[in-house]
Amino acid sequence: MTLSTKRRRATTLTAVTAALALTAACGGGSGGEDGDGTPDGPVDLRMTVWSANEGHHEIFDTIADAYVEENPDLVSSVSFEALPIDTYVDALTTQIAGGQAPDMAWIMESYAAQFVSSGVFANLTPAFSEAAGYELDDLIPGAIELWSSEGDLYGYPFSNSPFGVYANLDLLEQAGQDDPRDLIASGEWTYDAMMAMAAEVSSQTDAAGFISSGDSYSNWNGALGHMWLSWGAQPWSEDGTQCQFTDPEVVEFFDWFHTQAFERGATPLPGEEFDFASGQAGLMMSQMSASTGLGEDFEWDFLPLPSGPAGQVSVVGQGGVGVLSQSEHPEVAADFLAYFTNPENSRLLAQYFPPPRTSLLTIDTLAEAAPNLTSEQIQTAVIDQSVTAVTKMGHPQMSEIADPVRIALDSLWQPNSDTASVMSQICSDIEPIISGS
Repeated sequence: MTLSTKRRRATTLTAVTAALALTAACGGGSGGEDGDGTPDGPVDLRMTVWSANEGHHEIFDTIADAYVEENPDLVSSVSFEALPIDTYVDALTTQIAGGQAPDMAWIMESYAAQFVSSGVFANLTPAFSEAAGYELDDLIPGAIELWSSEGDLYGYPFSNSPFGVYANLDLLEQAGQDDPRDLIASGEWTYDAMMAMAAEVSSQTDAAGFISSGDSYSNWNGALGHMWLSWGAQPWSEDGTQCQFTDPEVVEFFDWFHTQAFERGATPLPGEEFDFASGQAGLMMSQMSASTGLGEDFEWDFLPLPSGPAGQVSVVGQGGVGVLSQSEHPEVAADFLAYFTNPENSRLLAQYFPPPRTSLLTIDTLAEAAPNLTSEQIQTAVIDQSVTAVTKMGHPQMSEIADPVRIALDSLWQPNSDTASVMSQICSDIEPIISGS
C-alpha cells in the first residue's frame, strides 16, 4: 500500500468518525426499525471480519443459524463478510462512508479507542444487561476497559489472547543456554536475559535469535507495543492529546531495542525474515494461536513475558466486535451480539479465541484452542497472565498517526541513528494531529 493510499485511508476514517459522532448525537441509526426499536419484519444482518479461516466461519455460522432458528420473526439471516486484514480498516470505512455500513464489525484493539470515542460503535450495555444469563460480571475488567466509556460497553473483545515467548529449546541448548524456566524459577526471566540468549543463538547457529509476531520495523505498535510497557513507556498521554515519545522511558526502550538489533545481533535487521515454526529462530514473541503451527521437529516451550525495568507486564492482543451506529438494524444487531457472546457461545468461540470471561479461563476450555500446549503452559502463559493483563496502547486518532510514526522511525533503523532525535521528530510530526492544533 502506498503512502498516498494510507493517507487517504486516514482521511476517510477521520471524516467517517466525525460524521458518525454527529449522527450519534442526533440519535441516528434507526434504519428500518420503528420508533421503539422493533424491526418491521425479519432482517438480514451482516458482520465484517478479517478472517477467512473455514474453522472460524463454521463456528460463526453455527451460532448464527441457531439464533435465526430461535428468532425467525427478528432475523432471516446473518452473514459474515471476510475482508483482507491488510486493507481491513480501509475497506470498512469505505463501506461506512458510502452508506453501506455493516451491522457489526470485528476490529483490532489498536483502533478500539477511535471506534468507541467517535461514536462508530453503539452502546451494547442495554442489550447485554437484558439478555438472560449473559453474566456481564463474568467479563474480566481489564479485558473490556479499552472497549468501554463512562461505564458502558461499546465493543466485546471476544478474542483476548495474552502474548508470551516461544522458545526453541534445541537451539538454546545448541547455543549453550539454560532452560528459560530455570530463569523464571529464579526470578531472572528479564528482557535483557532473553536477548542475551537470543544473541548467543544468533552468533552460534544459522538461526535468528529473537523475532516478534510482526515486523518490528514496519508494524511498530503491533510488534513492539507489548514490550515497551515493561519499561513504563507511554508514547502518548492518557487522554491521547500529548506526545510522550520523548519521555525518558520511551527513549530508553527504543535505544535498547536498537542496540539488540544493530550492536548485539539478537534480533534480525530490517528486511531479514525468519520462521520460528521452521526452526529458524531461537525465541519468538507471539500468542497461543501460534502453537497450532508447531509440530515435533524440535522441542519448544511457551513462556510468560519477561520483566523489564518497570517490572513484568502481561499484555493481551484483542479482536473486538461491535454494532455500527449506522447499522440499519442496531437493536437487532445488538441482540444477536448478546447471543453471539453469551457464556455458552463464548465456549464455542474459545476453540479459536481465548474468551474474556473469568469462568472460561480454564485449562479444559483453552486446551481446545491450543491442543499443542501443555497444561502448565496454558496455566502459566495464558490463564495466569489473562487475569492481570493490559491491552496494547491504542489511540483515538490511530489511523492518522500510525504512518507518521512509522515513517519517522525509518530513520532509527540504521546503525548510527540517534534515538532521542528520532523521538523528537515523531512528536513534531504527530503533536499537531493529536493536540487538535
